[in-house]
Amino acid sequence: MAESKKIKNALISVFHKDNLEPIVKKLNDEGVNIYSTGGTQKFIEDQGVPVNKVEELTSYPSILGGRVKTLHPKVFGGILARRHESGDKEQLSEFEIPEFDLVIVDLYPFEETVASGASEQDIIEKIDIGGISLIRAAAKNFRDVMIVSSRKQYDEVVDIFSNGAATTLEERKKFAGEAFAISSHYDTAIYDYFAGSDRELKISIPEKKTLRYGENPHQKGEFFGALDELFDQLHGKELSYNNLLDVDAAVNLMAEFNETTFAILKHNNACGIASREKLVDAYKDALAGDPVSAFGGIMITNCELDGETAQELDQIFFEVVIAPSYTDEALEVLKKKKKRIILVQKEQLKTDKLVRTALNGYLVQDKDSKIEESGDLENVTDRKVTDNEVEDLLFANKICKHTKSNTIVLAKNKQLLGSGTGQTSRVDALRHAITKAKAFKFELQGGVMASDAFFPFPDCVEIADGEGIEAVIQPGGSIRDNESIDYCNQHNMAMVTTGVRHFKH
Repeated sequence: MAESKKIKNALISVFHKDNLEPIVKKLNDEGVNIYSTGGTQKFIEDQGVPVNKVEELTSYPSILGGRVKTLHPKVFGGILARRHESGDKEQLSEFEIPEFDLVIVDLYPFEETVASGASEQDIIEKIDIGGISLIRAAAKNFRDVMIVSSRKQYDEVVDIFSNGAATTLEERKKFAGEAFAISSHYDTAIYDYFAGSDRELKISIPEKKTLRYGENPHQKGEFFGALDELFDQLHGKELSYNNLLDVDAAVNLMAEFNETTFAILKHNNACGIASREKLVDAYKDALAGDPVSAFGGIMITNCELDGETAQELDQIFFEVVIAPSYTDEALEVLKKKKKRIILVQKEQLKTDKLVRTALNGYLVQDKDSKIEESGDLENVTDRKVTDNEVEDLLFANKICKHTKSNTIVLAKNKQLLGSGTGQTSRVDALRHAITKAKAFKFELQGGVMASDAFFPFPDCVEIADGEGIEAVIQPGGSIRDNESIDYCNQHNMAMVTTGVRHFKH
């Protein structure tokens, strides 16, 4: 059994006092001398527990509006002193410094203050100086000192103290590691607040969820982030690595649509999507886009999911359904399958940067937040697009933006007819989209075509014309744009350009 070190003196300085009472009372019962300042001192006294004032130890009061309370050699000497060094012991005795065996700190809530929209002055005052210094000092000297640096550790501390106020070296080292994780995250949050556009890449996410496995069963998988901020899971098994990738693709796609829309995704791409007045019709037309690929897919809508739509959904197997809300009737139907994951999306994604690993480093870019509206379209052909075609072109363009490149999207009446996803040539993407559409008996005559990048040759518009496509949306910018435009003019097709490419690798 690991040797335990009894706690004789403890320093407690916390912002939040929640759940601190059991620790304080246990320390008092074990005869530990407690030192504290300010509000923490008053809290401890209110529990009927005696406490030594730090200002009496240091002979200095709290000054500068509370900015300086614990920053003193008699405090940090008691934390940093090496008990096995005779010289340190002699100096502790010479300057009447107590050996602190336990330090409990809860830092000022900097991130919460920033998130609240507080003024800059309020935010600056929430940059903890004394607390972060206490944490680092105690963690550095883990051979002799136990550092408790988060409220989340209080229950574990109570368990450790269940047989007396003592700690093992293993426990102290574990808590020291956690302390440095907390202090580094705290500093990263402060850096993020001050950093401008010319910034270093610093990522710190304390919330971690271990997944069943990664992309494949032989791969370990973890998710770092606060999913609970985005979703409430009402039912079903735990989300997997692949589920999370598909959910991310689904919510980003659906964020583009304001009218009642239903989408079905598979492997990060939409295999069916439609916008309709009634949700059940939107679902049926989305499913018609590719009922084969819909098997095991991700279902998402941007409006309350009702009972009628749930009854239709229940007829096929799918992994996840996402909606902003559900009727009671819908939940009763959807919950019949034990493993079916039901998510309530509480808010939209607010990320403005995309980060991914590459080689021995990371690629970082701004999120593609641009999506074209009717005013962004430039008619470049003799025949101008009709109002209905504009609606379909914008609909197809949104899907194109969220589909793996190279991609071509075919649509009509705000319904996905077919898409070519992740192809090595644009012609292959178009042929794939046509094949998909015909496989599910869609009539392409009168449809529209969207491309994520310009046409380097006129071959795509030639093929599309042969299938009855009448209007095209593309970024433009090819040195051979005129060849595609000329073909459209010769065959009464309409083309608009956006000037914006939407590659998605």
